[in-house]
Amino acid sequence: MDGSSMPSSPDESFLTGLASRHLGLIRLISLCLVVSGAIAAYLLAHQSQLQRIETEALSSAQSRAQSLESILSQQRAVAAILSDDDLVRDALRGLSFSEHEAVSIKLDRMRADTQSSVIYVLDRDGDAIAASNWDEPDSFVGVNYSFRDYFTKALRDGTAMQFALGTVSHRPGLYLSHDVTGPEGVLGVVVVKTEFDKLESAWAISADQTFVTGAEGDVILSSRPETRFRPAQPLASNELAVARPIALTPWTLHVVTSTASARQSDLIAALGAGSLMFLAAFGLDRTLLGRRRALARVRAEANRRLELEAAVRERTKDLQDEMAERRRAEQRLAGMQADLVQANKLATLGQVTAGLAHEINQPLATIRLLAENAQAMLPKRVAPDVVENLGSIVRMSDRISQITTELRGFSRKATGEIRPVKLRDAIEASVLLTASRRRVEGAQIVLPDIPPDLTVIVEAVRLEQVLVNLIQNAQEAMAGQADPRITLGFTNFGERVELSITDNGPGLSPEIVSQLFMPFATSKPDGLGLGLVIAQGIMRDFGGDLRADPFAPGQGATFRIDLPRGPK
Repeated sequence: MDGSSMPSSPDESFLTGLASRHLGLIRLISLCLVVSGAIAAYLLAHQSQLQRIETEALSSAQSRAQSLESILSQQRAVAAILSDDDLVRDALRGLSFSEHEAVSIKLDRMRADTQSSVIYVLDRDGDAIAASNWDEPDSFVGVNYSFRDYFTKALRDGTAMQFALGTVSHRPGLYLSHDVTGPEGVLGVVVVKTEFDKLESAWAISADQTFVTGAEGDVILSSRPETRFRPAQPLASNELAVARPIALTPWTLHVVTSTASARQSDLIAALGAGSLMFLAAFGLDRTLLGRRRALARVRAEANRRLELEAAVRERTKDLQDEMAERRRAEQRLAGMQADLVQANKLATLGQVTAGLAHEINQPLATIRLLAENAQAMLPKRVAPDVVENLGSIVRMSDRISQITTELRGFSRKATGEIRPVKLRDAIEASVLLTASRRRVEGAQIVLPDIPPDLTVIVEAVRLEQVLVNLIQNAQEAMAGQADPRITLGFTNFGERVELSITDNGPGLSPEIVSQLFMPFATSKPDGLGLGLVIAQGIMRDFGGDLRADPFAPGQGATFRIDLPRGPK
C-alpha cells in the first residue's frame, strides 16, 4: 500500500457519502439562510435607524419648542408689566396730551430692549393713543383697532392672543394683549406684537422642516415661508414627523425629517450580514467538496470551518460592542441636548433680566435716595398726603428691586448634581427649616411613614427649596385659622413617586388655580408671583412636575409633586 494514502474510518466514509448525495439540497438551504439572514439584518437595522431619527427629531422639537415658549413668556411679561404702569394709566385717563408722547417714547425704548416688533396702547374705544412707532410715517397713533379680536377679548377676559397679518405692515405676527385697569374699572388695552423672522430663519438652517400649527390646523410659523397660512401637507413615504404642544397656547410645533439616510445604512448592514452568512455557507460547501475529493483533507477542512465560525463569533461580538458604544454615545448626546434646552430656555430671560437691571436699578436707586432725603428734610408740620406719597415712592422702589432680584434668580441655572436623594431626609430637612415660624403660628404638621431607603432623582438643595416654599405658602394660607394643620403624603407608582402637601385652609379659588403657574400672578398682597413658577421649573428640570388639585368647596389646598424614583 502507498504510504501517502490513509484508510478512511466508517464514520468518515458515511459523512462523505451523505455530502455526495445531498450536496444540492445543502447548497439550497445555505442560500435560503443567507437570504433570510440578510433580510433580517435589513429589518433590524431599519428599525434601529428609524428609532434614532425619531429620537433626534424629538430632541430638536423639544429644543425649538422651548425657544418659542421662552419668546412668548418674555412678550407676555412685557404686556403684563406695562398694564400695571402708572404712566400708561394716566395717559388712558386723558390727563394731558404730553403724557401720550411720553408713553410712546417709553414704549419705543421697551420695544428695543425686548426685541418686540411694535407696542401700542388702545383706549376703551380701540383708538391707539400711544405707540412705539409714534414718530414713523406709518404710526399706529390715532388708528382704531376695535375690530381686532385681541382688543375685544382683552376687554372681556383680561388677556388675549391672536396671530394675524398687520393692517399697516401686512406682516404676520402674534398679538398679545392685556387690559389696563384702575379703581374706575378697565381703562384700555396694552398690545405687544411679536414677529418670528429670526426664529424661522434659524429653523431654515436645519435640513429638517419645522412649522407651527394653530388651533384650526393651519401653518402659522414655518421654516418654509411658502407653506404659511395653509393646512399642513401630508407626509411623503420617506418622511417622519414628531409634534410637541406649545405651553399656554393652542399651538403645536412639528418637525418633519427625511428617513432616506436610513436606507443606505440598512443596505450596508444587510450586505454585511449576508456576506458573513455567505462566507459561512461557502466554507461549509468547500468542506463538503473537500470530503468528496479526498478523505485525507477532512481534518484540515474541519479546522478551517472552526476558524471561520470563530471569526463570525468575533465579528458578531465586535458588532455588539459597537452597538453598545453607540447607545452610550446617544446617552451622552441626550445629556448635552438637555443642557442646550436649559440654556435656550433661559437665554432670552437672562438678556431681559440684565437689561432691566441695567436700565431700572440705577435710576431706581436715585429715586429712592431722593425720596428718603425728602422725607428727612420735611418740616414737622406738613400735609399728610406729601408724607404718604413719599412713603409710597420708597415702597414701590423696594418692590421693583424685589422683582429684578427674583428674575435674576430665576434665570440662573443651578450647578448642583442631580442624583438619588432619600426622600425622607429631604422632607425632614424642609420641616426643620420651617419649624421656627410654625411654632410661632401654632401650625401642626403631619408627616407620612416613608421607607428610609426610598430615593428620588433630584438635586437635594433645590428639592428642599421647593418643599420649604410650599410649606410656607400653606402656613400663610392658614393664618388666623383655628387648629391649622399641614399634611404631607406620598404614593409610590413604581418608577414614579408622588408627594402631596395639603392644608386645611380656605383652599384655592378656580380663578387662582388657573393662574397659579403664570409669572407675576399672585393672590398675596406683597407677593411677586414667581415662587410657584420657579418651583415648577425646578421640578421639570428633574423630569417631574408640580401641580395643584382643582378647587373643592370646604377643602384646603393640595399641591402634588411628581418625581422620578431612584434605583431600588
